[in-house]
Amino acid sequence: MNRILLIDDDIELGELLTEYMASEGFTVESVPDGEEGVKQALSGSYTLVILDVMLPGISGFEVLRRLRAATTLPVLMLTARGDDVDRIVGLEMGADDYLPKPFNSRELVARIRAVLRRASKEPGEFPTRTGPQKLKIGDIEMDFGTLEVSCQGEPVDMTAVEFKLLEVLVRKAGTIISREELTAAVLGRPLSPYDRSIDVHVSKIRKKLGHEIGGIERIKSVRNAGYLYVLHSSRENGQSL
Repeated sequence: MNRILLIDDDIELGELLTEYMASEGFTVESVPDGEEGVKQALSGSYTLVILDVMLPGISGFEVLRRLRAATTLPVLMLTARGDDVDRIVGLEMGADDYLPKPFNSRELVARIRAVLRRASKEPGEFPTRTGPQKLKIGDIEMDFGTLEVSCQGEPVDMTAVEFKLLEVLVRKAGTIISREELTAAVLGRPLSPYDRSIDVHVSKIRKKLGHEIGGIERIKSVRNAGYLYVLHSSRENGQSL
């Protein structure tokens, strides 16, 4: 059974999730504060952490910062409904996904399973990896065997979500991909209203790779349409897909 650590001071929520998640094949252990949550997460063999932003003592953001400094353990954050700032900050700090409170238990399970699929490096339906295990386009090279990315010959650290998103974009370079498609392919769930997860991840990729290549925007945002990885001439970019 998958072990999940819930870091949340809502005792009633902990009891409800423990009971419900057991029927879904998960074991839930609850910790009511951030300091103890960090210790527990780093000392136990957990599959995933569910982390509330609002905690007594240190905040959920500080817990996330400490966890990311020591582990790649998947983290799903719980935020106040309508608080876009908390969601964006959490994603920028390395959260794998978020869910606003109050939430539907079935949606929580769906999101957990989507995060775990990404963390276990299971390929989704899109894109389908066939042929070469390396992809080179322009100054970018991706290695699917090691999940490593290099830009201009220099290694670039990327999360599993960022790697998957970049892969989807470069495999469809020159083609606009909607935010709905990207959300489904990368996050494994439908796009919901006011969901800016993909936008935040694209922003992080731009910062890591450089916003432009050869004076041209690398990942272009197309208003009301989606995102497009700009495709230079095949001779120039050395494309090998």
